Amino acid sequence: MTQQIANSSSTNNSARCAHRFSNSKRCRLYVGNLDSSYCSIHAQLPQNQQDSPETSVVLTADLEEFRSAIPINEFLARLLLLLAENKISARRAAVLAYITNQLLRTLPAIDHELNPKPGKDEPVQIIFDMPGPDRDREPTPEPTYADLRT
Repeated sequence: MTQQIANSSSTNNSARCAHRFSNSKRCRLYVGNLDSSYCSIHAQLPQNQQDSPETSVVLTADLEEFRSAIPINEFLARLLLLLAENKISARRAAVLAYITNQLLRTLPAIDHELNPKPGKDEPVQIIFDMPGPDRDREPTPEPTYADLRT
């Protein structure tokens, strides 16, 4: 069976392959399968493969809420395994990892809303997470010319 090429007047035809080349031009072949957006040649490329529906089942099995770090950690571990087994695209894995990062970053705010600290008149504590200068230590003497010659 030969592939049919779309004529130039059908540049936005939805029956055409959705693959874009590096020069931004679109493939001119028709889509053979109605469930796919790509022709038979480009459907085989790893970046155009659809992740199987079982992927979401594996990722979210027994995980109902992401309200603590434990289910988020389990989700990320499963995501890593699927990526290592090449069952999920790197792009999708990166997007899912970014979303879980955002979920993880909101956990302290959720905890603060659910468990407010008593006494709202207390000053806000700012924590600087960097070492300060070592002022208690004796300064080391500068080496002299005689020390450098020996």
